[in-house]
Amino acid sequence: MSFLSKVGERFKNIGFSNDEIKRYGRHLIMPEFTLTGQQKLKAARVLTIGTGGLGSPLLAYLAAAGVGKIGLVDYDTVDYSNLHRQIIHKSRNVGKPKITSAIETLKEINPYVEVEPFETSFRSDNAMKIAEDYDIIVDGTDNFPTRYLVNDLCVLTGKPNVYGSIFRFEGRNSVFWAERGPCYRCLHPEPPAPGEVPSCAEGGVLGVLPGVIGVIQALETIKLITGIGEPLIGRLLLFDALKLKFRELKTRKDPKCPICGPNATIKELIDYEAFCGMAAVEAPVAAPAFGGIPEVTVRELKQDIDSGKDFDLIDVREPQEWEIGRIPGARLIPLGDLPKRIHELDSSREIYLQCKVGGRSAKAAKFLYDSGFRKIKNVAGGIDAWSHEIDPSVPTY
Repeated sequence: MSFLSKVGERFKNIGFSNDEIKRYGRHLIMPEFTLTGQQKLKAARVLTIGTGGLGSPLLAYLAAAGVGKIGLVDYDTVDYSNLHRQIIHKSRNVGKPKITSAIETLKEINPYVEVEPFETSFRSDNAMKIAEDYDIIVDGTDNFPTRYLVNDLCVLTGKPNVYGSIFRFEGRNSVFWAERGPCYRCLHPEPPAPGEVPSCAEGGVLGVLPGVIGVIQALETIKLITGIGEPLIGRLLLFDALKLKFRELKTRKDPKCPICGPNATIKELIDYEAFCGMAAVEAPVAAPAFGGIPEVTVRELKQDIDSGKDFDLIDVREPQEWEIGRIPGARLIPLGDLPKRIHELDSSREIYLQCKVGGRSAKAAKFLYDSGFRKIKNVAGGIDAWSHEIDPSVPTY
């Protein structure tokens, strides 16, 4: 039975209190919506993966609209770096689980909505069980393993996948529903190479951008539930915040798609971290780095600085990051500039390489090692570790 049939069966016996009628009154008076549309919303069950940048606006509007049951999947805690875009979380909730923070806000928005928390990562071994009672899956994730997992789950179970993604000043929306159009794999058969697409933590994101993309996800979800309008099936919406322009690309099913094509080879959920060559949970790079290149902790770095040891400390972050804060004595050479500025480094001297958390400096270490440098060390944890363990006056971001 399709999700529309399930919602149709459930909504027939849905009633509303006088308070709910007042709450949803501006919906009920629209001839395209009426009481029937609101009953369908109350009967619907929507699972959202992530309560971050995209999850914040889409959850707020799904709750306000009166979706009957909302499932939340998230394992993270609220951090100060979240607050400029993850508007469902408040300053008072920094350090709390995002699930707890999100439920607190959703209940303030609409106490009539049932919220079911899943404080865990969304994985191949639990995804089917978590999603089984839900009609629609809304993908608010920020990593490729989980995107492919959500897609394959939706194809295998026949559920719509309401997709959104963001990076810096650009966003994308679509509805992937294999029964009626292409799936995510039809557009992206293979994931990008590890490190090819920077995360928001590394590349940044304009705070209001997920508001635009997340609200569109909420809108598409409501359209699917109520049957009004034309959903983004077979269409990819591209948004450029700097130019304030939307573009639309037509998308088609790929007859060779390994999961929704006629000769599909994927019949069950797989190991998506192995498929994508990356972890779903972002973490600092661990030691040792490439080719046996040693790492140095920030405490060891501090000891070497204090002892007057003669070495070069190279910061490979971007200039805008350097302006936020730096380790005393460091010299800035951004990773992208390193090949053309390698002549500024002396291979006979000991060189320590440092970035935000250790990933980019590990890449810099490999480049220098491949270029003949041998006296190099990667600073584990980067400036984040320096701030937490050595000097809290250096801001993190």
